[in-house]
Amino acid sequence: MHTIAGALPLSAINVAEPWWMQILKTLVIFGICFSLVPLALLYERKLLGRFQHRLGPNRVGVYGSLQPMADIGKLLFKEQFKPRGAIGWLFVISPVIAAAAALGTYALIPFSGQPQDIFGTDTGFYVLDSDIGLLIFFALSSIGAYGILLGGWASASKYSFLGAMRGAAQLISYEASQGLALLGVIMSTGSLSLSAIVEQQGDGIWFIVPQIVGALIFFVATLAEINRTPFDLLEADSELVAGFMTEYGGGRFAMYYVAEYVHLVVAGMMFSTLFLGGWQLPFGIDGPGWIDPIVLLVKTLIVSSVIIWIRATLPRLRYDQLMSFGWKVLLPLATLNALVTAVILVAF
Repeated sequence: MHTIAGALPLSAINVAEPWWMQILKTLVIFGICFSLVPLALLYERKLLGRFQHRLGPNRVGVYGSLQPMADIGKLLFKEQFKPRGAIGWLFVISPVIAAAAALGTYALIPFSGQPQDIFGTDTGFYVLDSDIGLLIFFALSSIGAYGILLGGWASASKYSFLGAMRGAAQLISYEASQGLALLGVIMSTGSLSLSAIVEQQGDGIWFIVPQIVGALIFFVATLAEINRTPFDLLEADSELVAGFMTEYGGGRFAMYYVAEYVHLVVAGMMFSTLFLGGWQLPFGIDGPGWIDPIVLLVKTLIVSSVIIWIRATLPRLRYDQLMSFGWKVLLPLATLNALVTAVILVAF
């Protein structure tokens, strides 16, 4: 067991748990996180309605509260369609890959640093606390990109194929900046473990303060990675008629739809974990262990609200603007931020 300067041991929140508790907590965490998807959908529509001076969904259920359920039911009962000439098994499995990769990221999020006594067993609020958590995060992001690429290619549609090619270029371009933006955090922490990164911020100084440049770069690159405005060129309806998802309908389209909103929630959780102290309360306040997941969810809500705010405010970039911004602005800034952080750490 090794430690990092100013932090707890990397295995501090790892506890020995029986197999049944590991299965139970995994089901509970994934159940809660998956239930956040329809809530995120409803919240975005309500918030966009306020931003755009309209009511938003308000007919199905109390104040539109059942609108996400109506959307899911509508999609599940729609006819499953496959274009003539489509590559059948790839066409079917592509949305599954996209949704599974997005949901898998939930397993990496640490919701608390203090094990809790549940049914007489010390239980950690995480699914997987790995010393290479950030590497697994980038691996899952790369796998999710295959769901977009294969879906567009297997559809036998020129519009879908163009959207998939846009996706390949966009994801490669911004994933480089996203990874470099985290080098400052990794060097400051000395670990790839998400739990260790959160613990290092336990003195009340979150990484968004010393790593403000890296935080902004990571946030912008994440918007591009999850295809949110102003980087939603993969499904630009004005020129691609919904892009890589053009030929999808029914339950298969619903899986892509779920993946999009899972990415929204995961983006908020990852940014909160890496730069906003994760489960830590501000100003170094030490709260009870049961409040840790609530703190993380509140921070996630704030970050997600900013992402929705950007969607309501900014127009979509042109494709040449998107590529120029990624390679000529974000990538040099991310590299410079990593170099400056290294120099400061060595000097002080």
